[in-house]
Amino acid sequence: MTTLETLRTFTIENLPDLDTVTQGALELFAETKLPQIDFMRFKRPLVVGSVNGAAAGRILFADTDAVFADESSYLEKLNAVSDIDGAFLVSASGAKHSIEIARALQERGVETCLLTNNAHAPAREYIKEENVYVFPKNREPYTYNTSTYMGFFFAKTQEDPKELLEFIQREVAPLIPSDLSSYKAFCLVIPPHYYAMREMFLTKFDELFGPEIVGRVFTAEQMKHAKTVIESDKELFIIFNEKDAQYGLPENRLFIPLPSNADHAAMMAVGYYVIGQIQKQFPPFFKQHIAAYMDRASRAFNSTLSLIVE
Repeated sequence: MTTLETLRTFTIENLPDLDTVTQGALELFAETKLPQIDFMRFKRPLVVGSVNGAAAGRILFADTDAVFADESSYLEKLNAVSDIDGAFLVSASGAKHSIEIARALQERGVETCLLTNNAHAPAREYIKEENVYVFPKNREPYTYNTSTYMGFFFAKTQEDPKELLEFIQREVAPLIPSDLSSYKAFCLVIPPHYYAMREMFLTKFDELFGPEIVGRVFTAEQMKHAKTVIESDKELFIIFNEKDAQYGLPENRLFIPLPSNADHAAMMAVGYYVIGQIQKQFPPFFKQHIAAYMDRASRAFNSTLSLIVE
């Protein structure tokens, strides 16, 4: 059974780990076309999303003069920046906060493009049909959001998902040690170019491990600023693409390569794969608690949220 077949058939009783979902996303994009987007369409767009949507927006438009906002700050930005000439709303579901954001943008006459994975996104009610870009995605457990945002990145960077999957299987998988559960903290060190990816990795640690495992993420430049004052033999430093790094104790360093032509899709895929490998070696914290969380989240959003996102 291929990874894609696994994702199409899993149930609440056998939720996949993040590394499996990551490989399935790469298989999906290796065989599926993505929407074509003009990321330079507006001179100074507002780029807005929630949590990972906001982080993805900052990655997608890092090379533009965009104004970045989230569900808490978008009105403030609209009021403060007079030359905003359009908007990109980045939302995997096109629901929850994105509905009120899309409505507010329409009321202000701001032409908006929606990047989503939901063909029935409620937010599209307030957006011109030709400005709605629906990306393919896999079935995934709630919160994983791997194929969703990764598809956005591939549309921007034009990396090769098949080559990336082969790289992970050939170059990364053999490096994963079997004693990850002997650590109680993990510090991911990423190249400075991927600074906006830091938030996405931290979010994954929050979602998968909560308070059970400490997850820290810094760029190599941030590591120079008092991040290792307190050392512990229970913290593993996972260092991406920096072979000579001296962070932490010498025996507590794991070096993970990136492809020579890597961009943000590669950084996301390799990082999520490694976090998934950590998930595999610890008790299934996420799987034990996600059902109860879904009940609480459904009440908070006054909507029935599904544990499996189709």
